[in-house]
Amino acid sequence: MEGILIPISFFLAIFGIVYLYLSTRNKERLALIEKGADASIFMSGKKHTAPIWKVLILNLALLLMGIGVGVFIAMLLTEYTTLNEDAVYPAIIFFMAGVGLFMGFNMTKNLDKE
Repeated sequence: MEGILIPISFFLAIFGIVYLYLSTRNKERLALIEKGADASIFMSGKKHTAPIWKVLILNLALLLMGIGVGVFIAMLLTEYTTLNEDAVYPAIIFFMAGVGLFMGFNMTKNLDKE
């Protein structure tokens, strides 16, 4: 019986957060409309951005290339140095994956400018 309470409470918490967010946003918009505010202020956050599929493909490609380069560099380091293989592989792979994602972030910013 106690095992079912955790998933139920989790979904109730998520529902409560979403409900409060949407109801508060609705009340705020109604108050602005009552004051005579222009409806275009609700669309101010919608700027022209690159399509999401381009961003996902770019970031995924750079992530996978970073992982590949990380495996290659880790192999070279373990082959030609006395570094511990168990420590070098995860460290270099995660580092190069992070570099790839950082490059993807910067390239995505350039996509949005175009």
